[in-house]
Amino acid sequence: MENEAHSMSSDIGIGVNEKMVEALESSDNIPLLLTNSGSLKRTGTVWTAVAHIVTGVIGSGVLSLPWSTAQLGWLAGPLSVILIASITLFSSFLLCNTYRHPHPEHGPNRSASYLDVVHLHLGISNGRLSGLLVNISLYGFAIAFVITTAISLRTIQHSFCYHNEGSEASCEFADAYYMLLFGVIQIILSQIPNFHNIEWLSVVAAIMSFTYSFIGMGLSIAQIIDKGHAEGSIGGISTSSGTEKLWLVSQALGDISFSFPFSTIIMEIQDTLKSPPPENQTMKKASVIAVTVTTFMYLSCGGAGYAAFGDNTPGNLLTGFESSKSSYWLVNFANVCIVVHLVGSYQVYSQPLFATVESWFRFNFPDSEFMNHTYILKLPLLPAFELNFLSLTFRTAYVASTVVIAMVFPYFNQILGVLGSMIFWPLTIYFPVEIYLNQSSTVPWTTKWVLLRTFSIVGFVFGLFTLTGCIKGIVAQKIG
Repeated sequence: MENEAHSMSSDIGIGVNEKMVEALESSDNIPLLLTNSGSLKRTGTVWTAVAHIVTGVIGSGVLSLPWSTAQLGWLAGPLSVILIASITLFSSFLLCNTYRHPHPEHGPNRSASYLDVVHLHLGISNGRLSGLLVNISLYGFAIAFVITTAISLRTIQHSFCYHNEGSEASCEFADAYYMLLFGVIQIILSQIPNFHNIEWLSVVAAIMSFTYSFIGMGLSIAQIIDKGHAEGSIGGISTSSGTEKLWLVSQALGDISFSFPFSTIIMEIQDTLKSPPPENQTMKKASVIAVTVTTFMYLSCGGAGYAAFGDNTPGNLLTGFESSKSSYWLVNFANVCIVVHLVGSYQVYSQPLFATVESWFRFNFPDSEFMNHTYILKLPLLPAFELNFLSLTFRTAYVASTVVIAMVFPYFNQILGVLGSMIFWPLTIYFPVEIYLNQSSTVPWTTKWVLLRTFSIVGFVFGLFTLTGCIKGIVAQKIG
C-alpha cells in the first residue's frame, strides 16, 4: 500500500509520508493532499510572499472598513482593526513553523496546504473538517470578489452617466452583466496550471491594491478639507434601538475579520519560497511586513472614509464618490484598479481549491484519461498551452457557480461579514492553536496551555456573535 501510494502521488503531484499512508489506509481511501512540489523550482522571496499576502488581504475588505468604522466609532473601530490584525499575525507565526515536519526549519516533510498540516498534526477527522471549512471559505471569497467587481464596474458606469447626463439623470445599471463579464475573464485565467504560475499576477494585483486604496484615502481627505471638519463620533452611527446597534456592530466586526483572511493560503504561499534561508523565517518576515502595511492602510482608509462621510458612510467607500464631477476620472481609475486587483485575488484564492478537488479526482480515478491526460495546444502567435479536460470542465463550472450565487445574493457588507465570521475562529484561531499544542507537546494546565485555550474560547464567542449578526443582516436585506 505504501509503495502504491507513493507511486500514485508522483503521478498526480502529491507526496505522502509514512504517517499519512497509515492514516490513508484507515480512512476509506480518502486522499491526503500533501503537495510535494519538489519537482517545481521554488524561486519565491520575502517580497513575492508579501505580494501574495497583500493581493489576498487588501481587496474587497478595505472598501468596507469606513462603513465598519462608522458602526463602531472612533475608539472601538481602530482598536478592532489592530486587535484582529494582531491575532492574524500571531496565528501566521504558529502556522509558519508547521510547514516542515518534524523540525520547523530542517524537517524533510513539507505540508504545502492548510489541509495537509491539520491532517499531519490533528488526524483525519480534523483534517476533513478543516478541508471543508477552507474550501467553503475559498469559494466564498470568490463569490465576494464577483460582487465587488460588479460594484466597481457599475460605479464606473454611474460616474460616466452622471458626468455626461448630469446629477439628475437616471443612471441605474444591473450588476448581472458585469458579473457575467468578470466570469468570462476568470474562466480563461482559471486554466493557469497552479499557484506557482501566478507570481506575476500577484505582483500586478498588489500594485493595484495600493493604488486604489491611496486614491480612496486621498479623495476622502480632500472631502474633509472641503468641508472644513471631520465627521464621526466616539460611539459611531446612531440607531433607533440598542438591538439594531448590536447587529450593526456584529456585522462591522465580521467585515473587519474578513479583511485579514490569508491564514487559508499561507501554506501555499510558503511552498513557493526558496531555501535557504529557512522558509519559516522568510514567511514570518513577509507576514510582519504585509500585516503591518495592510493594517496601516486599513486604519488610514477606514478613518479617512468615516471622517469624510460620517453617518452617511457607504458600504463600499468608492461608491460615495460616483457622482463627483471634479474627480470622476480618478474615481473611475481607482475602480479599474480594483477590478484588476480582484482578477488576481480570485485566482490566488481559487487555485488552492482547484488543486484539492482535482487531486482528489485524479487520486480516485488514476486510469481515467479524462482526469489525468494533458494535451499540448499551440495556437498562432501564442506560447504552447497545456489543456486538461478535468481542469477545463471543473474550473469552468466553479466560476459559473460563483457568478450565479453572487447574482442571487449581491449583498456586499453582509456577505463579507458572514465569510469573515465563518472562518475567523476555526481557521485563524482554533486549528493553529491545536496544531501548536500538538507539535510542542505542551503540558495541559500549564500557563501556556491555559492562555492558548482561553484565547481559543474567546475567539469562538467572538465568531459566533459576528456570524449571527451577519446572517441576520442578509435575511433582512433579502426580505427587504
